[in-house]
Amino acid sequence: MIPKIMAHGGAWEWDDALDTGKCTGLKEALSIGNEILQRGGAALDAVEQTVRSLENNPVFDAGTGGYLNQDGLVQLDALIIDGAVRDFGAVGGVTQVQNPITLARKIMEETPQCFFVGDGADKMAEKLGISLIPNEQLVTATMRDFYLAQRTDGPSDTVGAIAIDDQGNVAAATSTSGTPYKPAGRVGDSPIYGAGGYAENGIGTAGATGQGENIMRLLLSKYSCDKMAEGLTAVEAAKATMHYIDNIFDDSMAGVIVIDSNGNFGAAHTTPKLAFGWVDEQGEIQTAIKANF
Repeated sequence: MIPKIMAHGGAWEWDDALDTGKCTGLKEALSIGNEILQRGGAALDAVEQTVRSLENNPVFDAGTGGYLNQDGLVQLDALIIDGAVRDFGAVGGVTQVQNPITLARKIMEETPQCFFVGDGADKMAEKLGISLIPNEQLVTATMRDFYLAQRTDGPSDTVGAIAIDDQGNVAAATSTSGTPYKPAGRVGDSPIYGAGGYAENGIGTAGATGQGENIMRLLLSKYSCDKMAEGLTAVEAAKATMHYIDNIFDDSMAGVIVIDSNGNFGAAHTTPKLAFGWVDEQGEIQTAIKANF
């Protein structure tokens, strides 16, 4: 199996001036994940490290530079999935962790539980050896101004990565701070198994982004993988998924990236834009703001 990796930086509508920064950030992150795969590393490692890079990039709203909620805190959600064993780890409403995707993985691998939220998730991070940080360390000047203006019109810059390694193992990872000026405690699709992401060996992997309330109502990433299980290619599954959600919701505002078990890519969206990237057959990192697969 030739390893493959794909990542996204959100689906919504945003100013064209932001396109370059998103694409640059995706290239930087994908170079990290792809290097892991090219040296024979696991899909799980590749998606975690790709998402860590995106969490650390304030161009996106996962981790550093995340949106502040109505209480003035950055609350972070994350999900990681190991398709080889159909296991996952997730966190919601974390406020003192720099990289929630790594906490999600530790929860998956080092605890009998799958999902921790709020203060309990922060406490579990400390128990698992992750240093806690003050919430202010996650706040950028741009997002502070956004909060003070009580703006709710920011783009969805949730981040995610999906991959298949040379052993045929698939994995998915997703991370976000959610919507701008959200009510405290609001959790969207990103950390929900089957909604923000899904992965299953022999079928494929998918990651969703956009309007979380719509996505989790339909477990959209699982739906994409179900379509591949029925025999659709990645491209066909991605398009079928967007057709499905768009027929149910008037303003579906969603996007999905997909890799099937043969290593084929797919991407589709009902939003004006989807920031995503992939590594092509020549080993070159490609990015796009609209899906043309």
